[in-house]
Amino acid sequence: MSATYTRAAPAPAGADSVPAQDGRRNALATLAVVAITGVIILAAAYFSNPRLGDTATGNFTPVTIDGLPVGAAPIVDSPAPDFIAALTDGTGVRLSDLRGKPVWLTFGASWCQPCRAENPDIMATYTANAGAVVIVQVYMDEDSAAVKEYIDRVGITYLTVPDPNQALSAQYRILGIPSHFFIDASGVLRQIKVGSLDPASMQAALDQLGP
Repeated sequence: MSATYTRAAPAPAGADSVPAQDGRRNALATLAVVAITGVIILAAAYFSNPRLGDTATGNFTPVTIDGLPVGAAPIVDSPAPDFIAALTDGTGVRLSDLRGKPVWLTFGASWCQPCRAENPDIMATYTANAGAVVIVQVYMDEDSAAVKEYIDRVGITYLTVPDPNQALSAQYRILGIPSHFFIDASGVLRQIKVGSLDPASMQAALDQLGP
């Protein structure tokens, strides 16, 4: 003998949970907007604060720093944060030891297209100012082997520093590359520029540092 079972029609799927799901979605969307807005505000503050530097001047690649920065942030018209680092050839360099000549400290990477595009102009400016300026180029997220292969291939002869652990990039609060820090002969940071520079802008920044 067979039995027939009658079942009441079910409520629409998820009917009871629709308001709760909508509430969760709205809350998540609000949190996402707040988080994105916070990042934009922080980035805008960094790029536009006259005590930190100029607005982004050209093309740049946004970057993310792992971990917290150590030491004081770079501030225009204050001494540039000092550091000791290993150059690509294995010798050491200390920023404060370079005082006596203007220093152009620039952050980039061989994987950064705007950085690669402006490097020939940096090299040409360095050659045009031979003996009058020291250029130190920090390569973010790259070890000495990668940096050496790149600089040998493109003919870079100024000082280069691998930064595989982002230590210097974090110290200088890098948010985009290339980033440029122009330091006068007494060790005071005079300009910060984020983004690629044309040759005229490079020379003008160096000229403002004085002899």
